[in-house]
Amino acid sequence: MEYITQMDAARKGIITKEMRIVSEKENISIEILMERMAKGQIVIPANKNHKSLDPQGVGRGLKTKINVNLGISRDCPNIDTELEKVKIAIDMKAEGIMDLSSFGKTEEFRQKLVNMSTSMIGTVPIYDAVGFYDKELKDITEKEFLDVVRKHGKDGVDFVTIHAGLNRDTAKIFKKNSRITNIVSRGGSLLYAWMELNNKENPFYEYYDELLDICAEYDMTISLGDALRPGSIADGTDAPQIAELMVLGELTKRAWEKNVQIIIEGPGHMKLNEIEANVLLEKKLCHGAPFYVLGPIVTDIAPGYDHITSAIGGAIAASHGVDFLCYVTPAEHLRLPTLEDMKEGIIASKIAAHAGDLAKGIQDADEWDLKMSKARQRLDWEEVFNLSIDEEKARRYRKESSPEHEDSCTMCGKMCSMRNMNRIMEGKDINILRTED
Repeated sequence: MEYITQMDAARKGIITKEMRIVSEKENISIEILMERMAKGQIVIPANKNHKSLDPQGVGRGLKTKINVNLGISRDCPNIDTELEKVKIAIDMKAEGIMDLSSFGKTEEFRQKLVNMSTSMIGTVPIYDAVGFYDKELKDITEKEFLDVVRKHGKDGVDFVTIHAGLNRDTAKIFKKNSRITNIVSRGGSLLYAWMELNNKENPFYEYYDELLDICAEYDMTISLGDALRPGSIADGTDAPQIAELMVLGELTKRAWEKNVQIIIEGPGHMKLNEIEANVLLEKKLCHGAPFYVLGPIVTDIAPGYDHITSAIGGAIAASHGVDFLCYVTPAEHLRLPTLEDMKEGIIASKIAAHAGDLAKGIQDADEWDLKMSKARQRLDWEEVFNLSIDEEKARRYRKESSPEHEDSCTMCGKMCSMRNMNRIMEGKDINILRTED
C-alpha cells in the first residue's frame, strides 16, 4: 500500500475508498475531508482487517455519531444474547459498537462481532487482559498489556480505548485532590490499581511509542480514555480531570507524528453550565481532535432514567462541538442493559445527536425536521410514521388509541389545530360540535 493509515493517506493526497464513502454520506467535498483528516480534526476508524465495515467519519463538520456499549461479563456470559443486541444496534443505525467484554469467551465474541458488523468496532483491551491471560491484575506484564492491543488489532477492531493519560504525575494530582467518587472509569481504576500494586508507571504511557506502532500497523484509531473523568456532579471539571486532559493533548501530538488517528474521550458527570467550557477545553488542549463523551450525565439523582440525563447533556455537548456520543441506557449504574434498555438508550442518544446537529448547523440536518413538520401539517400520518426516529413506537401509540376522525388524534379530536387551520386556510367551515364531517 502507498499509505499506512487513513491520516497518512490524507497527508499524501491519496483518496481512499473509505474517504469516498464518507464524503458521499456527509455531502462534504473530498478536499475538505482530507484537509481536516490531515490535521487530525476528522478520523475514519477503519481497521485494515475489518472487511465488513461501512466506514464512518467522526469529527469537525460531520454529523454527530453515536456508540453502543455491549459485551459479555462474568454475570452475563451469553454470547448469543449479546450478538442479538449487535444485530438490533446495527439495524437501528448505531455508527459505533463498543465491545466491553471482560470475562468468558471474549475472543470468540469479538471475532464474531467484527465479522458481522458494518458499524465500527471499539474495545477496551485492558478489560480483556485479565481473562485472556488468566492472571491476577498485578501479575500482568507491560508487554502482555501491549500484546492484547495487538491481538485486538489483528482481530479487526477499529478503535481502542487506551487510558494513557493516567501517569504517575496525574496520579499524584488525583491523590492531592479528594473526590466523592474517586476513579469511576473501569479501565482507569484497573490501571491505577496496577500502578499502585507494582509501583510502576502506566505501561501504556511508558511504552506509548510501541503502542502507536501497533495501531499504525492495523490503522487502529486510539480513543484516548478519560481515566480521571468525574463520576459525580460534585467532582465535575476538577483538577485531576483537567490535568489528565493536558496529558492527552501531548499524547495526541505524538500520535499524529506517527500518522495514528486519535479521538479524545471526555466526561462523565457535570452540571449543564459546565458542558460548553469542557468542550472548549478539549478542543483547545487536544488541538481540535474529535471529542467523544459519555453523556455527559447532568444530574446524579435519576437511576433508571440516565438515558434521559445523558441525552440532555449529550444534546448540549453536541451543539457545542462534540463529535461522538456514547449512549447511556436506563440501566446505567444498575445492571447490564437488556435488549429493551439498549433500544431506549440508542433512541435517546440519536435524538441528542440530531438536536446537536441542528444547533451547530450541520448541512442538511434540518431537512428531516422540515419534512416531519410538513407531514404533520398535512395530517399525513403514514409519512409521520416513516419519518419518526422510532417508527415502531409511533405506530403503536397511534394504534392503541384510535380517534373518531382519522385526520385527528385522541388528544384533540375535532379541536385539532392542524385540522381546523387547514380548513380555514382553504376557505372551509369547521364543525366541532356537529356530528357530520
